[in-house]
Amino acid sequence: MPKDTNVTKEDLPGTIKRSPAKAQRTYAKTLESAHEQYDSEERAHRTALASLKHSFEKVDDHWEPKSQKGPSDERAKRGGPSGGESAGGVDVEGHSRDELYKRAKKLGVRGRSKMTKMELGQAIARKQD
Repeated sequence: MPKDTNVTKEDLPGTIKRSPAKAQRTYAKTLESAHEQYDSEERAHRTALASLKHSFEKVDDHWEPKSQKGPSDERAKRGGPSGGESAGGVDVEGHSRDELYKRAKKLGVRGRSKMTKMELGQAIARKQD
């Protein structure tokens, strides 16, 4: 028997509920499609999140549109978990190290002056969670 694939706003994670309507629609449409394609609830949500990361990046407790669409980090570029490191939704490809440094400073990340772009992105993602 097919699973009910209608996604309501209540079904969305909190960070996506606090995000723009376009982010909510992107996540919900991809989640509905992924539910039809995969048996795993976890895989469906991972697929929807990957779709969202293509056009949005996580900032504090919500998602904001990226200035340029595309992969957010090495792993997204290569297409999967074995493709490299992930910055947890922070767009390290679309920002300079200086921009990431300033965000890390605002969040109070310790040791930021010695971090690479990827390390800054990962530290920002941890602080935002």
